[in-house]
Amino acid sequence: MFRPRNRVLGVHAAISAGIEEDIRELVTTGEVMHQVASLRGDNHVRAFVHALGVPGIVDVHVHFMPDSVQRKVWAVFDQLTNPPWPIVYRAGAGERLATLRSVGVVSHTALAYAHRPGMAAWLNEHTLALAAEHAQVLPTFTFYPEDGVDDYVSHALESGGSCAKVHLQVGKFDANDARLDAVWARLARARVPIILHAGAVADGSGGEEWCGVRPVARLLERFPDLPLVIAHLGTPDTEDFLALAETSPTVHFDTAMVPTDPPYLTDLPARLLGRIEALGDRILFGSDFPTIPHDYAAQVRGLVRLDFGDDWLRAALWHNPRRLLSLDSADRSAVKDAAPLGQQGPAQNERLA
Repeated sequence: MFRPRNRVLGVHAAISAGIEEDIRELVTTGEVMHQVASLRGDNHVRAFVHALGVPGIVDVHVHFMPDSVQRKVWAVFDQLTNPPWPIVYRAGAGERLATLRSVGVVSHTALAYAHRPGMAAWLNEHTLALAAEHAQVLPTFTFYPEDGVDDYVSHALESGGSCAKVHLQVGKFDANDARLDAVWARLARARVPIILHAGAVADGSGGEEWCGVRPVARLLERFPDLPLVIAHLGTPDTEDFLALAETSPTVHFDTAMVPTDPPYLTDLPARLLGRIEALGDRILFGSDFPTIPHDYAAQVRGLVRLDFGDDWLRAALWHNPRRLLSLDSADRSAVKDAAPLGQQGPAQNERLA
């Protein structure tokens, strides 16, 4: 049976207890890198971020799926045993939105992804409607290589879509599938970031053959202006993706699940830390909320534990995602005014059974 851990306590109680003042003192004295390990809960996150001097967190790796899909995803994680995966934030959508606000998240994505044809347009209806209703949610959409993809991606962009999600391993498809060419071209022209899961995780679900750096490198050879955000720091192919980023200025990373404090899945090899630090203007905070086996604070602590400095933290938590997602500008007309896609196929309206 699920037993929630580390429930959010509420920032007002934390601030009234003097936490924010204590954390600000740590930041301003330069000791936060070594003392943040003592900040052991979600009730510390908002105060810590404010003490860094930024208004909050922009989380680029948050999932909000239709309830029927979310339950199926959780059921899969409930079966994991090596390691076990106790889902801390198993709750309704309203409670999850409130939890993110309570820890200081100002803006976040609503990632969903299709594992077969006929799903993506329906998922987009859900995520875009959530964004229309809640200002904290960034208009997020997905796509899949299928007839009608041009049509529903056009509709998503016309509806304000500002960020896309693609999961190569779950979708089990080639990023260079010709049916996606017009989509990739338009997203490159419109500078719409794509959160791309391309790491080949050997978790028994298959799909590794579609992942790794090679298909992504081929994609960028064809669409060099495509702004990609490689999810999970490219794990387990981090070193290969770092090499790609070092020669491809449109490649970014999110930090979802890597690193955390304490490490849950893996720790970053020491030999890679300097290269990650050097790409500091292209690292974006991500949490993988809500299907995570630790408190939200563990992800923030993981970044602090890297000891890259306060400026690096401010960039990852706030400045980098806001710049990439154009959140500092109200003008998203470039998305809507980009050249139209090619011929449209029949719309796909099939939903999950």
